Amino acid sequence: MASGLGDLRTVVISVGNELLFGSTVDTNSAWLGRELAALGLPVSRRYTVRDDADEIRAAVAAGMSCSELVLVTGGLGPTHDDITRGTVSEMLGLPLKVDPGRLLQLQERFRQRGYDVLPEANRSQAEIPEGACVLDNPLGTAPGLAMESDGVLLVLLPGVPREMRAIFGGDLGALLRDRFSGRLAPVVHRMLHTTGVPESKLAEVIRAAFPDPAAYLGDGMSMAFLPDLRGVDLRLSVAHASAGEAESALNRAESALAPLVAPWRFDSESGDLAEAVLVALRRGRNTLAVAESCTAGIVSTRLTEHAGSSDVFVGGVVAYSNGVKQALLGVTTVALESGGAVSEVVAQQMALGVREAVGADVGVAITGIAGPGGGSQEKPIGTVWLAVSTDGGVRTECVLFTGDREAVRERAAQAALSLVLASVGHPSSRH
Repeated sequence: MASGLGDLRTVVISVGNELLFGSTVDTNSAWLGRELAALGLPVSRRYTVRDDADEIRAAVAAGMSCSELVLVTGGLGPTHDDITRGTVSEMLGLPLKVDPGRLLQLQERFRQRGYDVLPEANRSQAEIPEGACVLDNPLGTAPGLAMESDGVLLVLLPGVPREMRAIFGGDLGALLRDRFSGRLAPVVHRMLHTTGVPESKLAEVIRAAFPDPAAYLGDGMSMAFLPDLRGVDLRLSVAHASAGEAESALNRAESALAPLVAPWRFDSESGDLAEAVLVALRRGRNTLAVAESCTAGIVSTRLTEHAGSSDVFVGGVVAYSNGVKQALLGVTTVALESGGAVSEVVAQQMALGVREAVGADVGVAITGIAGPGGGSQEKPIGTVWLAVSTDGGVRTECVLFTGDREAVRERAAQAALSLVLASVGHPSSRH
C-alpha cells in the first residue's frame, strides 16, 4: 500500500438483498462517503452485494486488495440471513468466541425491555472474532467490529443507519483518527450555487475563460458540476494537511470563478434558493406573499421549510381554478378572456392581488401549464408566466420549461424565487 499524505483510500461494502431489490435505499454509503472524506479517508470504491457468503467474500477480498480500510455495513443482526460476521471471520481465519461481558450486556438490555430470557437468536451478537476490537453500539444490540489482516483495517458495522452513525461518531471515529494519525488529509468542499443556467452553458463560460483548468484549480483540487432541477452547483474540493492551506486554495479558485458565475450565483448555507430569498427579504425589511397556480404550493413549502421564515413570509394562495383567481386575487374576467389563465396580465394581477390580500410588501405569482395535458401550439406544455409586484412596479417573465410535470413545476418554483431575489435587490441572481 502507498503511504504518502492524502493517498489513503477506503472501500465501502453494503450487504443486503433489500438494497439490490430496491425496497431499501442505501443511505449508509452516501453518509459514510461524506464523513470519511471529511476525515481524510475518501472512498475510492463501493460494492453492494446480496446476503450471500461467496459474494461477501469476493467483495471483501477486492476491497482489501486496493485499500487500507474496508467498511462493511449490514448483516450483523440476529436472523438467519445476517451472515456477515460469520463469513468474514471464517475468511480471515478468526474463530468466533462468545464474549461473556458482551453476553451480559445483551441479557441486561433485554431484561430492561421486559424479557427475562435472552432470545437464542440474539446470542450470536455476543460472538466476537478472535482478536477483534469491539466498537460500542449505544443504540442497538449489534456492536461494530474492527480487525486487521495483511495491513488492512476491516470494520463491520450494523446496517441500521442510526446505529451505524452512532458507532462512527464514537468508537470508530476515534479508532480511525488514531490509526491513521499524521496521514489524514481531510477533503474540504466549497459550493458555489447557481440557478437559471444549464450545466453545459456554465461549463462553456468557464472553459472559454480558462481552457486549462490548472489556471484556477491548484494542485490536488478538483471541481464537479452538480446539476438538478433547481440549478447547478459547482463543488470545489481539495485535500490538504492543514485547514489553512485548504482555505487559501479554495479562496483562490473561488476568486477566479466568481466573475464568471456572478450572473447566476446566489449565496445560501443550505444551498436552497429559498433561504437566499428569506435573507434578502430580511435585509430589506420586506414581507412576501405568494400566489401559485401550476406549482400548487411548492414555493410556499420551500420558504416555510426554513425555521424563522414567518418573520418575512406572510402567506399565500393556491389558485388553481379561475374562480379562485377572481374571488381571492382580483383577477378580472377581461384578463382571463383576453389572454387566458396563463398570460402576462393574469400573472401581474395575481401578484398584485395576493400582495394586497395579505398586506405584504412583495407579491410573487406563478401561472403555467405543467402538463401532461393542456398545451397548445401557442402555449405549449412548460409555458409559465411569473410576476413579482413591489413598490417599484410589477416585473414579469415568461419561460418555456422542458421536462415532465414534476420538472416543470420544480423549475417554475425555482424561477419564481429567483425573480423575487432579483426584484428585492440581490446583485447575483439572474441575467
